[in-house]
Amino acid sequence: MLDEALKEEIQGAYRQVLEGLDLTPRYGQRLMIAEIARTLSGIEADETGRRVSNEHVCVLEAGTGTGKTLAYLLAALPVAKARGKRLVVSTATVALQEQVLHQDLPSLKQHSGLHFDYALAKGRGRYLCVAKLDQALDGVESNPTLSLFEQALESRDGDDFHELIQEMAEAYGNGRWEGDRDSWPVSIDDSSWRQLTTDHRQCTNRRCGHFGACAFFRARRHLDQADIIVTNHDLVLADLSLGGGLVLPSPKDCIYIFDEGHHLPDKALEHFYHRFGVNAALRWLRTLKKSLTELNTALGSQATLARLLAGFPDLIAAIEPRLGEAYSLGHQLAELPNGAGDDTRHHRFAMGRAPQPLREMAAALVVPFAELSRNLESMADILRESLDPDKATGLSREQAEPWLPLVALLQGRALEANALWQAMAADDAQGEPPQARWLTFDQQGGDAELTFSASPVSAAETLARYLWGSCYGAVITSATLTALGRFERLQERAGLANRYRYQCLPSPFDYSKAVLSVPYEAVDPSDREGHERAIVEFVTALGDKEAALVLFSSRAQLRAVEKALPRAQQERVLAQDRLPKRELIDRHRKRIDAGESSVIFGLASFAEGIDLPGDYLTHVVVTRLPFAVPDDPVGATLAEWIESRGGNPFMRISVPDASIKLVQACGRLIRKESDQGRITLLDRRVLTRRYGRALLDSLPPFRREIDGQPQA
Repeated sequence: MLDEALKEEIQGAYRQVLEGLDLTPRYGQRLMIAEIARTLSGIEADETGRRVSNEHVCVLEAGTGTGKTLAYLLAALPVAKARGKRLVVSTATVALQEQVLHQDLPSLKQHSGLHFDYALAKGRGRYLCVAKLDQALDGVESNPTLSLFEQALESRDGDDFHELIQEMAEAYGNGRWEGDRDSWPVSIDDSSWRQLTTDHRQCTNRRCGHFGACAFFRARRHLDQADIIVTNHDLVLADLSLGGGLVLPSPKDCIYIFDEGHHLPDKALEHFYHRFGVNAALRWLRTLKKSLTELNTALGSQATLARLLAGFPDLIAAIEPRLGEAYSLGHQLAELPNGAGDDTRHHRFAMGRAPQPLREMAAALVVPFAELSRNLESMADILRESLDPDKATGLSREQAEPWLPLVALLQGRALEANALWQAMAADDAQGEPPQARWLTFDQQGGDAELTFSASPVSAAETLARYLWGSCYGAVITSATLTALGRFERLQERAGLANRYRYQCLPSPFDYSKAVLSVPYEAVDPSDREGHERAIVEFVTALGDKEAALVLFSSRAQLRAVEKALPRAQQERVLAQDRLPKRELIDRHRKRIDAGESSVIFGLASFAEGIDLPGDYLTHVVVTRLPFAVPDDPVGATLAEWIESRGGNPFMRISVPDASIKLVQACGRLIRKESDQGRITLLDRRVLTRRYGRALLDSLPPFRREIDGQPQA
C-alpha cells in the first residue's frame, strides 16, 4: 500500500520537474508513475527487509513520447530509498544508457527536489588493469609467462601498442582518464585491449599491489554509495550467473528497471550458450604441455603445486586423443570429409538430441576437463594466497604474481570446455524444451575448425528462478512488449508469471496524422523477381523531397534493388552496409537540412533505435513482413519441439515475433507529437493471409489506405 507520505513525495517531485523543465503532464506518464508506485510499495517484506510477497513485478508497454524514463525514476526512487533498496536501471543499448546517465538523471536531480547519488556500472573487462599496464610498460621480459601463452594467444602491435600504453599511463596517472575503455578518446582495438584488462578469475582483488589505484575498484567504491546504478542487461545477467552481488548489489537488495525490456530474453540466452572449438583447445593444451618444464622451474618448489603440475601430462594425454576422435566423429556425423569447405556450415541435431556415439564421447571428456579445471583452480587459489603477506604458502609474491593471470585464463577455458561437454552429454528434462545442440564447421585463421555448441532454447526458467524469484522488485518497460496486442509471448520467453501486473499505457501521439498504405505495387515476396521489381519501381517513383527509410529483410535484396535503380535514384540512396551508421544518419540529416531528397536503405537493425523526428523522416517503407526464418540452431530446435507437441511454430513464434518487429519498424515514423507522414507495406500477404488482419490490428491506429483507396 502506498502510504500518504510516499505518495506526496512522488507527486511533489513530479510537479517540480514539470515546472522546472516546462513540461506538459501526460496521461500515460501519470498512469505509469501510479502503476509502478502501487506495485513497488505493495511489496511485503519481513523484519530483515527480505521480500515475502510474490506480486513484485510490473510489465508496462509505453510507446515513444510517454516519458518512460522520468516516470520510472520518479516512481521507483522514493520507494527504493524508503525500503532501503538500490535502484538498478538497466538498458539494452549504449545510446539509452548515456541518455539516462547524462541527461535524465542530472535533470531529475536538479529539478525534482529528490536527493540521491547515481553511478554507472560496467563490467571489469571495460576497465584498465593497472597491473597489466605496468607489466606492458616494463616489457615482455619482466614477465616470463608472457612468452609461454600470451604470445601464442595475442598479437602485439609494436610501436603503436607501446605508444598507446605510454599515453594511457600518463593520462591515468595524472587523473585525466578514469581507466575505462569507453572514455578513451579514440577507439582501442580488441587485441590491444585484451592485453590491458582482466576478468574476475585473473583479478587478485585486494591482494594486488595496485589495488589502491585500480580503475575497476575505484568505480566500484562509487557504486557502493549510489542510490541509482545505471548499467546494461548483459552486466545484470553476468552478475546473476556468478551468483549475484559480485559487481552489482545482491538481487534481494535491488529494485530493477529493465528499459528496452524486450531484449532481455535474447540477452539471457547468450549467457547460457556453451561452445568448444576443437583445434583451438588443442592449441592451448599443447602450449600448456610444452610449458610444464618452465612452470615446474618457477613454481615446483611449492609441494602442492609440484603435485598438481605432475598430474598435467597424464590429463593432457587423456584429453588430446579424444579431441582428435571428436573432430573425426563430428565430420562423420555431418557426413563431411575432415577439413572440408571454406564456408561456414552448421549441422544441427534433431530435437537437440546428440547421437549416442557423441554423447559417449562427451561423457568421456567431462571427467578429464573437470579434473583439469579443478587442478587449475587449486593452483590459482595457492597463487592468490601467496600474494597475501599473512599467508605462508611456500611461494613469494614475486614468484606467484606473474603466473596467476595465465593459470586463471586456462582455468576459465577448462571450465567452459567442461560445461560444453556436460551439456552435450546431458539428458533433457521430460516435457521441457530441449537444449539445442549442433556442430559448426568453418575456417579460423586459415585452419579448419570444428566447434561443438549447446544452448537452451528458452531462458524462461532461469530468469524466473534467478532474477524474478530473487529480486526485491522489478519493472519491465519498452515501447514493444506485446505481440499481437498480448503479453503472452513475452511471458513465455522471459519466465514472467501471470500474477504480475501488466498494462499497455496510452500513447500521447495522434496516429491519425500518419497513413498506413498497402499500394498496388505490393506483391507476395514468394515471387522474388516480381517483388524486387516492385520495390525498384516504388523507390524510383518516390518524390523529389522525400525523407524516406526503406527497410529490407535481406542484404542481398537491398544490394540488388540499389543496383537496379536508375543512376539519379542511386545518388540519393544511403545504404546501411556501405557507411557506418552514425555517418549515414549525419549525411541524411544534412541532405534534408539542405532541402534535398534522401532515402536510407536499412536492414533489421534500422527498424529499432533510429530517431529521425520531424522532417528528417516522413516516409517509412517496409519491403517485406519481418518474419524471421527459424533456421538458426536454437530457433529451429524450439520450432521442432513445438511441432512435436502438436503446436504450430509459425503461429506461436513467427507471427507474434513479426508483429513486434513490424510495430518497431512503423514506430520509426512518429517520434514526437507533431510528426506525420506515410508508412508503406510492399508485402501483399498482409491482405491475403489469415494472419494479416492480426498483424494490421496490432499496429497503432494509423489511417489506412489499400490500393490507393482510404479505408474506414
